[in-house]
Amino acid sequence: FGLVAFAQAFIQYFAVLTDFGFNYTATKDISVNRENKQKVNSIFSTVMTIKIFFTVVSFAILLFFVYYIAKFKEERLIYIFTFIMVVGNTLFPIWLFQGLERMKYIAIINIVSKVFFASLLFVFIRDATDYNYVALINSLGFLFTGIVALIVVFGILKIKYIFPRKAEIKAQVKKGRHMFYSTVAISLYTTSNPFILGIFTSDTIVGYYSAAEKIIRTVHYMLSPISNSIYPYIGKLVSISRKATINFIKKVTVWFGGLSFLISLFIFIFPNLIVSILLGNQYTESIILLKIMAFLPFIIALSNIFGIQTMLNFDYEKEFFYIVLIAGIINISLALLLVGSMQHIGISISVLITEIFVTIATYIFLHKKGIKIMELKNV
Repeated sequence: FGLVAFAQAFIQYFAVLTDFGFNYTATKDISVNRENKQKVNSIFSTVMTIKIFFTVVSFAILLFFVYYIAKFKEERLIYIFTFIMVVGNTLFPIWLFQGLERMKYIAIINIVSKVFFASLLFVFIRDATDYNYVALINSLGFLFTGIVALIVVFGILKIKYIFPRKAEIKAQVKKGRHMFYSTVAISLYTTSNPFILGIFTSDTIVGYYSAAEKIIRTVHYMLSPISNSIYPYIGKLVSISRKATINFIKKVTVWFGGLSFLISLFIFIFPNLIVSILLGNQYTESIILLKIMAFLPFIIALSNIFGIQTMLNFDYEKEFFYIVLIAGIINISLALLLVGSMQHIGISISVLITEIFVTIATYIFLHKKGIKIMELKNV
């Protein structure tokens, strides 16, 4: 399990490259131009062309790692299987569905895919030696989702691919670069944690940490449809009324923050029960990690509202990048300092401190700009 988690963490760097921040910049672009079919076709074609190019480059880099670097050469198959996930992500234009506010397609495709391929794990995985097939089945789920999404894009939404001009490619790269820098910085305190553990400790330690983190991230993924659906709406609302946008964000903060707080409180009170039910008795080492990270869903929910939903939609991309870059540096520094003596516990403390910093920093920045989200008198 630890090896699978390490492979996913490593491959996630390639996913960051191929996304290139388009999940935010292209979503906003599509949202603003959704009534102009020709413009939507142009944005879709340009972004997909860039993402496919980056995917090819990423695979070439992966081949170098798995054939020439000992750490990856020994288990090259699992990294190649896991990379199929990147291909699936490239083919699935989630930014297009979000920008057009056609979220039902995302929901249907994801539910069918996740249920089917999760079922295959129970059919084909029999013992620990089948770990390569865990990576393959998970990745095929992403690939299937991407292919079906493209069928919907071309068949139902009637989007057309138009070979982009060089100027259009340059323009989209320019739009996405600041968000790309930000996602790279964010990966320094998300993806990098299991990766650092994998380099300096053992696969078993990575497994304990990744199991606890997966529970926390699952809560985040459960809440992400809310944030994904409101992001393009806020982007469009900003262009209409600043005051209405801030009032809407205040309401989202109350409900989104309140729900995530209750979930976090439940995790903090019942970590033993959660680990016992979801992971099993062999993961008792994950209990303390889960307790340390219990309030991350609440903290991340707030930082998502302050950072992604508000700062990006109010065009503070550069400032957001500086905040997450500092956060990434803080996490890497703390992780390297603590991993030797405290291993997975040290990494858990590091990510908690880092996420708290991001939430506080984004809130203070917005407050100084006159965007006072936590003043609830107008809600």
